[in-house]
Amino acid sequence: MILIVDDIPANIIALKKILELHNLQADTAESGEEALKKILKINYTLIILDVQMPGMDGFEVAEILAGSNRTKDIPVIFLSAVNKQKKFISKGYETGGVDYITKPVDPDLLILKVKTFLKLAEQQNELKAIRDMLSKEIEIRKEAQDNLEVKVAERTSELMAKNEELELRNHELQQFAWAVSHDLKEPVRKMELFINIIKDKYLVDDEKARDYIKRAVGSAQRMSKLITDLLDYSRLSSGADAVEADLNLIIQEVVTDFDYIIEDKNASVTISSLPVIKGIPSQLRQVFQNLIGNSLKFTNEGVTPQIDINYERLAEKDFESRPDEQGQFCKITVTDNGIGFDEKYLDKIFVIFQGLNDRKEYEGTGIGLAIAKKIIEKHNGIITAKSSPGNGASFMMILPV
Repeated sequence: MILIVDDIPANIIALKKILELHNLQADTAESGEEALKKILKINYTLIILDVQMPGMDGFEVAEILAGSNRTKDIPVIFLSAVNKQKKFISKGYETGGVDYITKPVDPDLLILKVKTFLKLAEQQNELKAIRDMLSKEIEIRKEAQDNLEVKVAERTSELMAKNEELELRNHELQQFAWAVSHDLKEPVRKMELFINIIKDKYLVDDEKARDYIKRAVGSAQRMSKLITDLLDYSRLSSGADAVEADLNLIIQEVVTDFDYIIEDKNASVTISSLPVIKGIPSQLRQVFQNLIGNSLKFTNEGVTPQIDINYERLAEKDFESRPDEQGQFCKITVTDNGIGFDEKYLDKIFVIFQGLNDRKEYEGTGIGLAIAKKIIEKHNGIITAKSSPGNGASFMMILPV
């Protein structure tokens, strides 16, 4: 809507007619005072304002409009038939006008200017709307960011408190495990000691009784081994710093520990050159001790045990990954020619107390492979196996180099 302000009705009618011919709606006011009252109630997009009017002239009206935040952006075109001097034109622009047209008015020029300023006003309003929307969006995002930071800080504080509590609980659990281990092992040791004394002192000539005693001692030894393995499993939850671990030295120590069994079974152990990795040597030693120990334990009758330990670099932590001499992961394989197992039990063998073999024929607690899996995963690695009954087994693990 355009507002025409002029104290002469004939001028108003002529201007309104020109605008309506071009489908431009117009409202009218015959004085500056009337114009200001209307502007307070209606939002106009353009004001065509006569300069010379009785009472409040056009310049005064324009100054009032420029001083209000609500009306300062409304474009004002001055019209004048008397004040054509340069000083009046300059004053028009100084009071906030966007143009100054002298009468008589050229209708085509007037329409051209009106449409131009209407278009500019429309664009300015669109920009203002976009600016307001962006300001609101920024405010909303800032508020959300502030809320998020508060929530993150609160959650971080909660997690730190929980972590401290878990560390305390873990320490208490470790202390408890040590105490329970000692308290459980001590009576087992005494049972074993006293049973052996009875066997040696009072049952020298009674073979049947000595057989029962032997079974009792074996049960006590298995109980002691079970307590030790459980303690080892619980220890894996405690933290330890990783260092440079030479797998060649670690496996050589394990093989040395098994010298007696290797010699007794005439077993062959072949070890390729292995890498140095970041890890906890004592835990890695336990992995290979369990794997090599199983290979020496679960052997085929009448077959010389053969154990091969090989290594290759991989590009990715994936058993299907391609070999890569510059890869960031190493794949270590422990292969034997023992009794093997059915791969349908693959997931089961790494679960605590889930041994697959007859414990009367093969001694064990069913914890060794569970310990190995937990250690490998703690070293950010993965472990699996391939096997078939009677054809040996290959245990493969991938660790970061």
